[in-house]
Amino acid sequence: MTREADVVRSLVEMADTLVDDYDVIDLLTGLTDRCVSLLGVSAAGVMLASSAGSLGLAASSSEAMRLLELFELQAQEGPCLDAFRTGERVEQQDLEAEPGRWPSFSAAALREGFQSVSALPLRFRDVTLGALNLFSVTQAPMAEGDVIVARAFADLATLSIVQHRASAEAQRLNEQLSGALTSRIVIEQAKGVIAERAGAPLTEAFSRLRAYARHHNRRLTEVAQAAVDGTLDPQAWTPPGG
Repeated sequence: MTREADVVRSLVEMADTLVDDYDVIDLLTGLTDRCVSLLGVSAAGVMLASSAGSLGLAASSSEAMRLLELFELQAQEGPCLDAFRTGERVEQQDLEAEPGRWPSFSAAALREGFQSVSALPLRFRDVTLGALNLFSVTQAPMAEGDVIVARAFADLATLSIVQHRASAEAQRLNEQLSGALTSRIVIEQAKGVIAERAGAPLTEAFSRLRAYARHHNRRLTEVAQAAVDGTLDPQAWTPPGG
């Protein structure tokens, strides 16, 4: 099988994993392994941005890579951070000859045997979600064909992250909507309970329920559930001033 066929197969296999309940970290770890096997790099890693905007390590192809990326985050300097901050590809072909760009990171990378680095941002429209790090033990620049494949991998990783976050957000929204509907049912039941006990219209019963919740600094749903359970203070359905 040719390298081109291997690349296409890898892209198809990664795309096929984008189904319900897929593990985004497992997918990104597989991506780093594919970068090493197909792009001629020695190690690869992925960093993702948190909701607060800070980067964190998501996946790495080796333990040495993991430790180096953690050092990069701690030192707050390195190619991955620059790619994330600028939204552009970052490359350094000879860390030993030009250590001034990232002095602490370059020294640490050289100690691990890496001579050159490249990083690509994971961008979705105008938002940068993280970065893909590619390290090599040689000083040879990445071939243009490899850069194109790396960008394809980075784009697919970005789509997987966006889909994962959208799915998680949709799930949270569904849970919130389901909770709201359930709460509404409980409140309607509580209105009926209070209306019966107080001999008041449903509208008045709801007003008393709501006023009691506010006066006692309690959630309306919590008070309604207590009314349904029969544990609510009878004062709740007493008219104001009664």
